[in-house]
Amino acid sequence: MELEIDIEDWPEHDWEDLAERVAGAAQQVAPELANPRLVTSLLFTSDARVHELNREWRQRDKPTNVLSFPMLERSDLVHLDPEDGPPEMLGDIALAHETCEREAEAKGIDLETHAAHLILHGLLHLAGHDHEISDADADKMEQLEVKALALLGIADPYSAATS
Repeated sequence: MELEIDIEDWPEHDWEDLAERVAGAAQQVAPELANPRLVTSLLFTSDARVHELNREWRQRDKPTNVLSFPMLERSDLVHLDPEDGPPEMLGDIALAHETCEREAEAKGIDLETHAAHLILHGLLHLAGHDHEISDADADKMEQLEVKALALLGIADPYSAATS
């Protein structure tokens, strides 16, 4: 999977490297993401911009930490031939800086760690995983997140010890 990364309104840091490492871990726990034909857009932006996107595309008039806009159905993704055909847009992800920073501070973790979790969360949504459908789907998505974060050396964000 290729990442197209755009950074605006985030502090100086190697966010591209973080995103690439997170994508690598995501591909290990969700192999359908390892398809070389996939392209994902990742925007590091402000609360104001995410608020606009959330209002325009989800009819929710507020900012949020991460938005995911899938462009492939899960069945199309898992059956996508990795060698035959043009690049396929998996979808777009947008992270809101101020919200991510507040959440990281509240959790007692650094912004990079929280951003890694949210990038991963967004990628899994683009792969067709959803925590809002059922408790079983939420548990499955959470397990994938915990496994991928562990590959990055990041503690389980759902454990009581980190809450």
